Amino acid sequence: MATKNRIFIAFAVEDKWARDYLVGQAKNERSPFEFVDMSVKEPWDSQWKTKCRSRIKGCDGVVALVSKNTKSATGQLWEIKTAKEEGVPVRGFYTTTDDRPASLPIELNGVRIVSWTWSNIDDFINDL
Repeated sequence: MATKNRIFIAFAVEDKWARDYLVGQAKNERSPFEFVDMSVKEPWDSQWKTKCRSRIKGCDGVVALVSKNTKSATGQLWEIKTAKEEGVPVRGFYTTTDDRPASLPIELNGVRIVSWTWSNIDDFINDL
């Protein structure tokens, strides 16, 4: 049996629904991809950045869920910046076709952002 990739999901708290949907999608028996979700699910104490950096470093890739909420999501932007600093591949996925932000924060410079499709997610995960 193939090893599952460890994926950190960076998302704005307002987009928790999208994270939950992605995790559920991966569990679907018809899903072409599978991964171990390593995203932060609970708020941490004052050392959350240290713990979060360690968790990101232990992942094969980061899925960044991109929406109009991303620009003001300081935690998500820090996670993306940290993944880039640690050399962990990051791919952005728009949460919906209607919710694309007018502009992207600088933390997403150099990050490929694509539509949320099984094929696009599968391609990213399989390329890790």
